Amino acid sequence: MSRGSGKGLSLKDKLDGNELDLSLCDLNEVPVRELAALPKATILDLSCNNLISLPSDFCSLMHLVKLDLSKNRLQQLPLDFGRLVNLQHLDLLNNRLVTLPVSFAQLKNLKWLDLKDNPLDPVLAKVAGDCLDEKQCKQAAVKVLQHMKAIQSEQDRQRQRKLQAEREMEKKREAEQRAKEAQERELRKREKAEEKERRRREYDAQKAAKQEMEKKTKKETVHTRKPASSSRPSQPPRHKPSWSRSVLRVLLFVLFCILCTLAACKLTELQHQPLCVSVNTLYEDVVAALQNHKMLQNMLQHNSQQ
Repeated sequence: MSRGSGKGLSLKDKLDGNELDLSLCDLNEVPVRELAALPKATILDLSCNNLISLPSDFCSLMHLVKLDLSKNRLQQLPLDFGRLVNLQHLDLLNNRLVTLPVSFAQLKNLKWLDLKDNPLDPVLAKVAGDCLDEKQCKQAAVKVLQHMKAIQSEQDRQRQRKLQAEREMEKKREAEQRAKEAQERELRKREKAEEKERRRREYDAQKAAKQEMEKKTKKETVHTRKPASSSRPSQPPRHKPSWSRSVLRVLLFVLFCILCTLAACKLTELQHQPLCVSVNTLYEDVVAALQNHKMLQNMLQHNSQQ
């Protein structure tokens, strides 16, 4: 493993039982893959190097029990640092740490912690204390874990409140959306009813106009037929014969009787009877009068032509 990169030098040469000492190796990064291949190295010393940060896969080294990262230039720890659940001893002396990740509260087996000589947040620095002896470092581990658990609980509560607020907001949006959809449905229903009412009024108006047109056409037809019917002579009903027809029948009957009498007096042996003689005489006088009247008309017509 060469200096800086950590490659080229075998880690097995550095392994002593379950302790692996990589201090003073001028490391800029941690050889996580090589360390993962040595699960029996539960004690790891990375002090006095040039480490600025730890890679996220460093937290997969869950076999670590004791870890020394003192005298580096670490500015922060990985967010999931709490995955190192078997860690009991942690030395972070003389780095550039300001805060700890919230997952730090999951290090339930941590018994010893040193955070001296870091630009810690004032609240965290007060909780951690000075760690000048074994007892203070053990107290620092307990108090920092309690502090981080309180922060985690507060963050969980904030997260729950945020989730609750988001759920309530979502419910509110859903309620508003349902109200909006109901309003739109009511609007469509009202528009549909108005359209139906408009079409019904149009239908009634068309029907009324059609009936008015039929009535007007019928009236015009009646007015057109009236003059034609008035030009014709009115005929009395057949079931009520008028007096003129009765008179005509009587005259026809009388004429028929006269003709029969005249024929009997002219053609039968009754012509020598006194009554027939009078009838024949009357008939001859009438014929003579008609002939004279016809001659007079011819003379008048002749004179008028001259």
